[in-house]
Amino acid sequence: MKFSRQTTLRSQATVTGFGVHSGLPVNLTIGPAPIDAGFIFVRTGLEDADREVPAIAASVIATDLATVLGDSDGPLVSTAEHVLAALRGMGVDNAVIEVDGPEVPIMDGSAAPFVAAIDQVGIETLDEPRRYIRVLKPVRVACGDAFGEIRPYSRGLRVEAEIEFKHPLIGRQAFAFDCRPDTFRSDIARARTFGFMRDVAKLWSAGYALGASLENTLVVTDNRVLNPEGTRFPDEFIRHKVLDAIGDLALAGAPLLGAYRTVHGGHKLNYAAVSALMADTSAWALTEGEPVWPVRSHADLPNGLGAPAFAPDLS
Repeated sequence: MKFSRQTTLRSQATVTGFGVHSGLPVNLTIGPAPIDAGFIFVRTGLEDADREVPAIAASVIATDLATVLGDSDGPLVSTAEHVLAALRGMGVDNAVIEVDGPEVPIMDGSAAPFVAAIDQVGIETLDEPRRYIRVLKPVRVACGDAFGEIRPYSRGLRVEAEIEFKHPLIGRQAFAFDCRPDTFRSDIARARTFGFMRDVAKLWSAGYALGASLENTLVVTDNRVLNPEGTRFPDEFIRHKVLDAIGDLALAGAPLLGAYRTVHGGHKLNYAAVSALMADTSAWALTEGEPVWPVRSHADLPNGLGAPAFAPDLS
C-alpha cells in the first residue's frame, strides 16, 4: 500500500456543478478531518442547523440509480459514490465533505474532478496507523442472476466486475482491478456514468436524470455513442461500474483488505454486499498499520461501525 498511516487532506478544495438527478446547482467542499473520523458528509445551507452523517452502510437509505445517505430525519445527500471513490481510490482515510444541495455534483460524470481537487490541496499523513477491515471469509449476496461476493485478499482492495447488456456497443465486459492511487488515477477515475437514450423519458417521469447531459453522461443510442468525443476507454462502461463499486465499498468505513466480485450488479448489490459483510462479525476483523498487523476488536471501529441499521433490500 502507498500509505501505512492514516491520511487526510492538507486544506479545503471546492468544486461546483449540478446534480445529475436533481438538476440543481451545488457546491461541494472536501477538507481535512481528524484521525479516525472516516468520511463525514455535512449538508449546509439548510433553514435550520447543518446536518451531518458518516459515510457508512448504516447511513444508506436508498440505492436507486445512486447511493443516498441520510438519517432519521430523511435524506441528506444523494449520489455520494463518485467523491467517495476518489477519496478511497487516492488513499485518503479521513475527510469532511460539505454539500450545500441535496446531491453531490456530477461534474463530468467521473471521479476525475474530485481527484483533481485532492491533487490541488494535497494529502497529509497523520501520526496514527491506518486501520483496515480484513476480510476473513467469503460473504455473498444475490438477486436473480446478479451477485456480489467479498472474499479474503491480503494485498489491499481488489474489484472484479462483470456486466452484460444486450447492446452492440457494450455486450459482455469484465474488468479486474487492484486499487492503488496510481492505477485508480490512470485506469478508473476518468470513466463516466452512462445511460441509454431509450430510458430518458421514463427516468424524467420518475424524477431522475433531470440534470443529465452529454457534458456529464456517456449517452448511448441503439447503435452509437452520442458524445462527440466518444468513449475515454474502449470498455469505459465496466470501468465506471468498478468506480461505483469502489465508492460504495467505502461505506465499510475503513479500507478493505478483500476482493469484491460483482456480476450484473449496481449500487443496490454493492450496498447489500457491504451490509452483509459488516453484519457478520465473524467475517472480518480490524487491523492497524500494515495489513499483517494483529487484529483488534470490532468496538474500535471509527464512527461506531458494525451491523447496518436495517437489512438491505434486494428487490
